Amino acid sequence: MEVEGEVKHWRDAGHVARRALEAIKDEIQVGKTWHQVIESAERYIHRHGGKPAFPSTISVNEIAAHYTTDHALTPPEGWEGDMIFQKGDLVKLDIGVHIHGCIGDNAITVEVGNGGEHTDQIRASKEARDCAIEVMHPGTPWHKVGAAAGQAAIDAGFNPIRNLCGHQLKPWILHAGVSVPSYRCGAENSAFKGVVEEGSIYAVEPFCTTGEQGLIENIPPRNSSNIYRVTGDVQWRKALQKKKLKPLGAQLARNLEERYGTLPFAERWAFPLLEKPFPEADEMSRKSKWNALVKKLIQIRYLETYHGLRCADGGMIGQFEHTVMITPGGPEVLTVE
Repeated sequence: MEVEGEVKHWRDAGHVARRALEAIKDEIQVGKTWHQVIESAERYIHRHGGKPAFPSTISVNEIAAHYTTDHALTPPEGWEGDMIFQKGDLVKLDIGVHIHGCIGDNAITVEVGNGGEHTDQIRASKEARDCAIEVMHPGTPWHKVGAAAGQAAIDAGFNPIRNLCGHQLKPWILHAGVSVPSYRCGAENSAFKGVVEEGSIYAVEPFCTTGEQGLIENIPPRNSSNIYRVTGDVQWRKALQKKKLKPLGAQLARNLEERYGTLPFAERWAFPLLEKPFPEADEMSRKSKWNALVKKLIQIRYLETYHGLRCADGGMIGQFEHTVMITPGGPEVLTVE
């Protein structure tokens, strides 16, 4: 961390993210729609001085992460019924806030109706997060962080998810290269070499499951999350000059980059951008044009998209998350009220 002003942005983003999570979790009630809660979270962020660092996501039961609603409110593939909360649903709410690119990322798991069916798993998910954070002092090897999180889940009778990790945060970069394990990965695992570094910031988010495999899988199709991101690897002006993009595609690329930088954005945020160039188009026609434009932007690697994620063997999944800054004296949790 280089300047005190930037540290303040990180702390402020963490505070807004936590306040949003605490305020919105009480809206997860029987009869409410997923979309109502998602939109309420994003409105709260804007009202309290932040901007969404990514679209707020709702993941119910076996769905693990990365799902937000699209403009047409299309449910994830394989989801039976309406996207309305039912008593006993196990719901993960993940909210991110940025202030000048500095990110606060946090999540919570709740049971709709508080019937007590998932109390042990909710407690285990929270303890896994807290046990991981407790050992995150400068110089701690990553395999020890993973072991601490994983053991908390196992001791409670659940399996840690092994192929979905926490991540380092940097300004304007949600996933900044370093992965934070949530299971006993071992000292020789090449994916988790290195140590916790002083001055770095990490999103710590263990997932645990009632399933046996301890794995998540992609929900088809490729863009099932309804979330996209400008990669930053391709310049739209050069793509236009080289005729890789037509003027309309270049204009959409420019608008997306100006609005969202390299942070993830929702399809439902960006879809209205087509209203101006196609004022007479009906819904089907506009959706077709959107799909074609986005397909091209992904093809030239200007955009990337994400799968929604679910438990590979249908188990229920729990998750808690904090954003943590590593100080000389140890971890400072930033996502606090």
